[in-house]
Amino acid sequence: MSYHEIRRQRESYARKPSLQVRKLTHDYCEFVLQNTDTSMANALRRIMIAEVPTIAIDLVEIENNTTVLNDEFISHRLGLIPLVSNLAGRMIKPFEATGDPNEITDIVFSLDVKCTTDSTQYVTTDDLQIDHQFPDVAPIFYRDESQQEKPIVIVKLRKGQELKLRAIARKGIGKDHAKWIPVATAVYTFMPDIKINDAIVEQMTEQEREEVVKADPSGTFRYNQVTRKIEIEDPERYRYDNELLNKVDEIGKTGAVQITQRQDCFVFKVESTGVLPAEEIVRQAAHILLQKIDGLAQQVREAVGQQASPTSDHTGHTGTTCAVGELPVVLVLVPALESPACIRAPQLLLLAREELGAGCIQR
Repeated sequence: MSYHEIRRQRESYARKPSLQVRKLTHDYCEFVLQNTDTSMANALRRIMIAEVPTIAIDLVEIENNTTVLNDEFISHRLGLIPLVSNLAGRMIKPFEATGDPNEITDIVFSLDVKCTTDSTQYVTTDDLQIDHQFPDVAPIFYRDESQQEKPIVIVKLRKGQELKLRAIARKGIGKDHAKWIPVATAVYTFMPDIKINDAIVEQMTEQEREEVVKADPSGTFRYNQVTRKIEIEDPERYRYDNELLNKVDEIGKTGAVQITQRQDCFVFKVESTGVLPAEEIVRQAAHILLQKIDGLAQQVREAVGQQASPTSDHTGHTGTTCAVGELPVVLVLVPALESPACIRAPQLLLLAREELGAGCIQR
């Protein structure tokens, strides 16, 4: 197979993912991802959960604790407090530190509260003293002047009880501990592909058509009294419960309605815990995914580089050809993608196919 044939084959596999935002607030993002497959959608979802860096309390030094909660319980509660993490991109983890004075690894909080009244005293996130070097890193809704959101309760004190401690917040990811997860919800659903066979529907009585529509609890379908047809109200309401399909089978009209999951269209719903804007979480996840793809492409290039021979064509694209097993592999360097695309003849290497699809996302 010639280089030009391989290149044409590559272009036939190349995908152009598109993303359409439906709803966007500070804490919520809903969007539709199309023209890609489940592997890419699930990779994006998992990265949003486990690999977008945030800031959380990681070390607690307790000086005095006479509350009803033990030290470990309070430390655990402090670790789960969501901290505004816009600074996470500038921070590094402690094991990555090189000794540079400009490096940011630790952000220190302190707490010193004592109950001196007969009534119960609530110790909340508003009682934490933030690090004045990094005033932007604070618990969400920290001392909210509008008082629309209440602070998070850490512990309750009775008269004479005291809590004094020092807490150190550090950068991390959800893969290390759940306290660094930036999302409360990050899910996607497959867009339904619904087809109604009008020829079979016409064989139903009016009562049967109404029964079929009522069998679907999600309200995806409606019965048009004027046209006397079953119509699709909103396909995204469908929950794949098979109630309608079971009813169709029950009345002996199998095939009147066909419902499948589209494998190239996904509806994402992302809800932030408040540590980062939902939009930023999605952007960072896409960036991390692209970095992983570029890293994989680089490793493939290095793995076959010793046996490679250079090739080129009239378009200015350059590449290398070598043998992997019994099949030739061509690494095509495409300037527009800023990363190599890997092609196996006669089949496209699966991982490289993913690289081609993600490479079309704007950086």
